[in-house]
Amino acid sequence: MPTVTFTDHEGAQRTIDATAGDSVMETAVRNGVPGIVAECGGSLSCATCHVFVDPQDLEKLPEMEEMEDEMLYGTTEDRRENSRLSCQLPVTEGTDLHVTTPETQV
Repeated sequence: MPTVTFTDHEGAQRTIDATAGDSVMETAVRNGVPGIVAECGGSLSCATCHVFVDPQDLEKLPEMEEMEDEMLYGTTEDRRENSRLSCQLPVTEGTDLHVTTPETQV
């Protein structure tokens, strides 16, 4: 079973068993992970599911598309090289992901 480990801005970690086919954002919302607001519900229109992906996990993920790239310029916390929107990160069988949530999303 795939897992997603969420680390908050203070360093507290929470590892969650995830369902393949869901997004990292859906996993967070379903499990009450603080730091993922997801105002738009995953429709790629709010950037309130911004996360910092562990650099070692970036190659496991699909390439960022243009719309996600543009939305990342609207995040509350400054964008980094490893910034992604968790609604665009699919959970796949056999893949464990590690992401850090920013201090604020709104």
